[in-house]
Amino acid sequence: MATGFMGRKSELAFLGERLEKARASGGGVAVAISGRRQVGKSRLVQEFCDDAGVPYLYYTAARGAPPGEAVRRFLAQLRESALAAASAVAVPGAVPASGAVRAPGEAAGGWPGALRALAAALPESPSVVVLDEFPWLTEQDTLLDSALQAAWDRLLSQRPVLLLLLGSDPQMISRLAAVERPLCDPADALVLQPLNPAEVGAALSLGAADAIDAHLVSGGLPGILRAWPAGRPARELAEDACQDPASPLFVVPEAALMAEFPAPDASRRVIEAIGGGSRTHAAVAAAAGGGPAAIPSGTLSPLLSQLIAGKRLLAMDEPLSTRGGKPALYRVADSSLRFHLEIGRAAQEWARRGRPASGAAHVRRYWASWRARAVEPVIRQALSQAADDLPWPGAVAVGGWWTRTFEATIDLVGADRSPGARSVFYAGSVTWLSRPFDDRDLAALRRNAPFVPGFDPWATGLVAVSLGGFSAAAAGRLAVRWGPEEVVAAYPA
Repeated sequence: MATGFMGRKSELAFLGERLEKARASGGGVAVAISGRRQVGKSRLVQEFCDDAGVPYLYYTAARGAPPGEAVRRFLAQLRESALAAASAVAVPGAVPASGAVRAPGEAAGGWPGALRALAAALPESPSVVVLDEFPWLTEQDTLLDSALQAAWDRLLSQRPVLLLLLGSDPQMISRLAAVERPLCDPADALVLQPLNPAEVGAALSLGAADAIDAHLVSGGLPGILRAWPAGRPARELAEDACQDPASPLFVVPEAALMAEFPAPDASRRVIEAIGGGSRTHAAVAAAAGGGPAAIPSGTLSPLLSQLIAGKRLLAMDEPLSTRGGKPALYRVADSSLRFHLEIGRAAQEWARRGRPASGAAHVRRYWASWRARAVEPVIRQALSQAADDLPWPGAVAVGGWWTRTFEATIDLVGADRSPGARSVFYAGSVTWLSRPFDDRDLAALRRNAPFVPGFDPWATGLVAVSLGGFSAAAAGRLAVRWGPEEVVAAYPA
């Protein structure tokens, strides 16, 4: 199993450079790290702290804890950390070497007092301070932002400390990098992404096609991958998981959903509607209405915006062409959650009922159709990243195109920008099935591509990405043809 630390070479280097910056300048550096739940923020930072060779404090907030309790826990962990030992400064509430009890009490002074204690405990040499789940702390105490800003300006930034603020809320970074009083330089912000297909393949010793499948099922989340036997194909693993309703394949995405939405509110109904196959605004409104009435547009639109930009749980795809278009299509951004909502939840229910064979049959029944849809965003991102290696280096924006009635659709459109392209460089098809891309697929691509606004039959290329290879006749008529190996190679390992 991939039980060790996986990937993250560039992220570890990023944090190492910031620590060296603090060491060289003698002043503090603050870094905000955000990313979806279960993406591995805490594990990355713990790995960095273990390898950095400097004293550190790692504090994790508890959601819903009273501010006083949070301060007491912070001071208790500060007293037990290597920071206090390195500086030989007594922390409030600690017992000095002489045996006399030092006052004031542990929670006296709230967060301003706790941050003053932290500043006093920082050694003259480089150190690291981690505040994990920082948004939860600000939920508990709305004055913490200003208290931390004041402590940073006056005290903490005067020492060579690397302050790491972790949270799943992407708005945390913009708040901490506010122009008026920036705590973090925008350059010192890190949005942690899931492991990409190349990193997943390397961690699990899988070939290209199986690496893509494993990435789709796991979402690139280390919490799932650590329990994944090396060399095990994704569909087999999903079938095996039906033996255990507590398998990480089921538990991790459901736990992430519950952490964000503990109650079955409108946001959760919207996510589950989209995960169940409703993708247009009207279809989502009807499916998530919870009754005969659809969710009103004035309610649904802000919800969708928050789930896309605020929570990053959803993504919105718009038709890509020189003329734009409608309708927009919504999808669950995390493919592991998408798998769970479309296939895994029902398979887990079979497992709970002691019917693993029925759960495995459910996985097999829906596997091919789910995978064929779920792989498209992965392929589009790969083509975008590989633009310089294609005949059209300007094709940095890659999407799809469809009509209002979906009577004509194109899986791949390569353009110079999105939305509102100025130039369309290629149109293409994704055939992620066991059979090869053949003359029938090519004919469908040729029939539909000219409908894309901006398509020029004399200049716009035709491309295809296929799991099962290409027939000889079809291959000769394509400007670019990719298989799984090219898709994985487009991602940094």
